[in-house]
Amino acid sequence: MQFLRLGAPGSERPAVRHDGGTHDLTPLTGDVDGAFLAAGGIAATRAALAAGELPALDEGDLRVGPPIAAPGKIVCIGLNYRDHAEETGAALPTEPVVFLKTADTVVGPHDEVLIPRGSVKTDWEVELGIVIGATARYLETDEEALACVAGYVLSHDVSEREFQIERGGTWDKGKNCETFNPLGPFLVPADEIADPQELGLRLWVNGELKQDSSTKNMIFPVAEVVRYLSRFMVLRPGDLINTGTPAGVALGQGEPKPYLREGDVVELEIEGLGRQRQVFGQA
Repeated sequence: MQFLRLGAPGSERPAVRHDGGTHDLTPLTGDVDGAFLAAGGIAATRAALAAGELPALDEGDLRVGPPIAAPGKIVCIGLNYRDHAEETGAALPTEPVVFLKTADTVVGPHDEVLIPRGSVKTDWEVELGIVIGATARYLETDEEALACVAGYVLSHDVSEREFQIERGGTWDKGKNCETFNPLGPFLVPADEIADPQELGLRLWVNGELKQDSSTKNMIFPVAEVVRYLSRFMVLRPGDLINTGTPAGVALGQGEPKPYLREGDVVELEIEGLGRQRQVFGQA
């Protein structure tokens, strides 16, 4: 199954793809959100599909929105691939590096991304996103952590490196510019991903392959990330965790670094989680 949301920004309707068809989810829920996930919405969808209770939906040329509505928080893990830490000259972390993005940075997978005014160092980062499906607090084991995961998504953690690194030393300024988290195109339930640590992820800029790696190269894998975060904050249904990016970002390349400019096209994918395409514009 693939959960998605279709329609104009702010007016998306929930849908599910299954066995080659798309079905309307509105008989079950008003949206794919934390409340839906917490109430067993994924299992309810399977049952409704099996019973033929969800009408067919013609996607047509409807915009694909972010697959989850209004995450309560977006928690991000920095420097979570050894090769990415090395390319940026950073020391390998001994514990996960944690920062936050605001929920209003989330846009659809094919929406325009805006380069901030005054930006000269806007960068790309393909990432595996974890969507939380059950409240997670003070988890003790990896098994408990994985039981709190509703599913996985393709996430683009767009970053402005000057704002992030050179403008006061706090990452938040370089991570929270508008449109800086394209998400989707769909959410895949956790039990339909055989191993979240065996997913290939790739990113292209103007057709040139820039990132090509696998989630097996994470320093801190999915279960450890969820368990670790639960010791410092409560993770709630609908929250999103961006798990870090591999080598190949503009920051790690030689001079002049190929930061993004107006008109550039970025495409990215994760095996089993779909593909995104964004044209970069100017704020």
